[in-house]
Amino acid sequence: MKAVRHLTNIILTLVLVGHASLASAILTIEITQGVDGGLPVAIVPFGGAGKDRPPQDVAAVIEADLARSGRFTPLDKKFFVSRPVEDKQVVFKDWRIVKAEALVIGNVKPAPQGRWQVEFRLYDIYKEKQLAGYSYVVAGDRLRAVAHQISDIIYEKLTGEPGVFSTRIAYVTREGTIKRFNYKLQIADSDGYNPVTVLNSVEPLMSPAWSTDGTRLAYVSFEQRRPILYMQNVVHGARTRIAEFNGINSAPAWSPDGTKLALTLSRDGNPEIYVMRLSDNALTRLTSHPAIDTEPTWSPDGKEIAFTSDRGGKPQIYRMRADGSNVERVTFEGEYNARASYSADGKMLTLVSGAQGRYHAALLHLQSSVLQVLTDTPLDESPSFAPNGRMILYATERGGRGVLASVSSDGRVRQLLKLQEGDVREPAWSPFNRSTPTNQ
Repeated sequence: MKAVRHLTNIILTLVLVGHASLASAILTIEITQGVDGGLPVAIVPFGGAGKDRPPQDVAAVIEADLARSGRFTPLDKKFFVSRPVEDKQVVFKDWRIVKAEALVIGNVKPAPQGRWQVEFRLYDIYKEKQLAGYSYVVAGDRLRAVAHQISDIIYEKLTGEPGVFSTRIAYVTREGTIKRFNYKLQIADSDGYNPVTVLNSVEPLMSPAWSTDGTRLAYVSFEQRRPILYMQNVVHGARTRIAEFNGINSAPAWSPDGTKLALTLSRDGNPEIYVMRLSDNALTRLTSHPAIDTEPTWSPDGKEIAFTSDRGGKPQIYRMRADGSNVERVTFEGEYNARASYSADGKMLTLVSGAQGRYHAALLHLQSSVLQVLTDTPLDESPSFAPNGRMILYATERGGRGVLASVSSDGRVRQLLKLQEGDVREPAWSPFNRSTPTNQ
C-alpha cells in the first residue's frame, strides 16, 4: 500500500492531505535529535521601560530560533553573573565564567505612534568586541518578525552562513469528515507561527511551489474536479490559471530567474516535462518518452532540470539540460527515488528514497553519486531544502497522521513540527526574505 501511495503521487491521482482548523493550525516544534557541542551563547532578557511591556518577548524568540538551528547551545540564565542591557554594562569576564563564547543583549522600548524601538548587540566574548548592533522601529505585531531578523544576523555572524529564521513555509491541510473535506493552502513563519490561509477549497490542493522572489505560489487545485495549475500572489491574493489542459496539469517548479515554470502535462496523451514562459504562456516540450516523466526541479544556475521518471522500470531521478537534451539517470541505489530538489549550491539533491516498502528523506551527492539516507521514519514525502541548504523540510507520519519534520543536511539534527490537531502535507520552504535594519 505504501508503494501504491507514492506512485499515486507521481501519476497525480487524488492525494489526501492532512486536516487542521485555522484556529488550531499552530505548529509546535519538538527537537527529537540534537547535536552536542553547539556554540555556547548567552542571550540576556532584553531591557524595557518600566510598566510598558512589549507584546512579544523578543529575546525568547531569538533563543528559540538559535536552539532550533542545532548550531548553538543557549546558556541557562540561572548561571548568569550579570544581566546587561546596554553596551557600557557588558563585563566580558562575567561571560567567560559561564563559558559563553557569544553574548546577545538588547532593549525594547516604546516609540511614538504606538510603535516599539528594538536595539540589540552581539559580542564575541574572547575577542572582547562587538560583532553586530542594529536598531528597528516597528509596530507591535512586527516584533516577532524583527526577532527572526536578529536571529538571522546572529546566525550569519557566528557561522558565516545566512540564517533562515525570517523565511516562511507553505503547506496543505484538510479539515472535516469523509463526507465533506475542506482543504487549505497555508503559509507560516519558519517556526510555525502566524499561519495565514492563502486558499480554501472543498477539493484537494497539491504541490505548492514558491517563486524565487517569495511573493507567489504556484500550486495544483482540483476545484473543477480536475487538476488545474494556478499562480497566486501571497501578498494581495491575485490568482491566475496558468495550465488547464486536458489530462494532467501538475508539479510546477519555478526557474531561478522567475520567468518560467517547468511542469508536467499529459495534453498529448502521456505525462511529459514542459517549460512555460510566463510572459506569454508559450510551451516548450522537453521530454518525449512512453514512461511517466514528472516532478521537474531546476538547478540553481538554471542550466539543468532534474525530474522523476519510471523509464527504467521504477521511479528514479534523471537530469537533463534545460533545453531537454543530454538526459541521464542519476540515482541507482534503492527501488524508488522521486521528488528531487536542488540544494542552493547545486551540489546535492534531496529526494524520497524507498526500499522494502519504506520511504525516507535522503540526499544525493551529485559529484560522487553517493545516496545518503537522512531519516528512519517509514513514510516520508515532499522534501524541500531551506534556502541556505542546512536543513530539509519534509512530510512524514506520526501516530497515524501527517506531520511536518525537518532534518539537517548531515542528518544530525531532527525536529518535529506538529499541528495541535489534524494532519499537514506538501511542505515547501520559501526563499530568503530579508529587510535592512539601521546599523548601530
